[in-house]
Amino acid sequence: MISRSVEGKVKYYLKKYPIVTITGPRQSGKTTLLRHSFPSYRYISFEDPDNLLLAKEDPRLFLKQYDNRVIIDEAQRFPELFSYLQTRVDNEGKEGMYILSGSHNFLLMERISQTLAGRTAIIKLLPFSYLELKGKVNVNTGIDELIHTGGYPRRNRGGSSGSGR
Repeated sequence: MISRSVEGKVKYYLKKYPIVTITGPRQSGKTTLLRHSFPSYRYISFEDPDNLLLAKEDPRLFLKQYDNRVIIDEAQRFPELFSYLQTRVDNEGKEGMYILSGSHNFLLMERISQTLAGRTAIIKLLPFSYLELKGKVNVNTGIDELIHTGGYPRRNRGGSSGSGR
């Protein structure tokens, strides 16, 4: 995995806030960053219909099951959970309880700003920068190619980039 420049920032904020939120465009590497950099955190994705259904049907049970050191990927699919998270982190008073990730959109950011204000650090992850790629992949094939791909990872034949979101 190519190291991301925001990794240290995420680790820093996990020591300061109960929740850290990673936003960014689809396929920018959010899932890969979180799964590889935080292996001690349990991972759950709301792209899985069963996970999303459990959270929607009984948010309290969901948070009881996933109570601490949890990555909730695609959090924008159920923003109503943020109110329950607010109560949970206020009651616990611990740092680094949750990492939320999801595609950046204005509605998600508005809900986070309103519900989790003061409880979360928000970090935006963009596609690979030139500095992140330099020395890791062959950027000498041309800056034109890097500009053309916009720093997004190469798509595999199977339709998945392998880099996550």
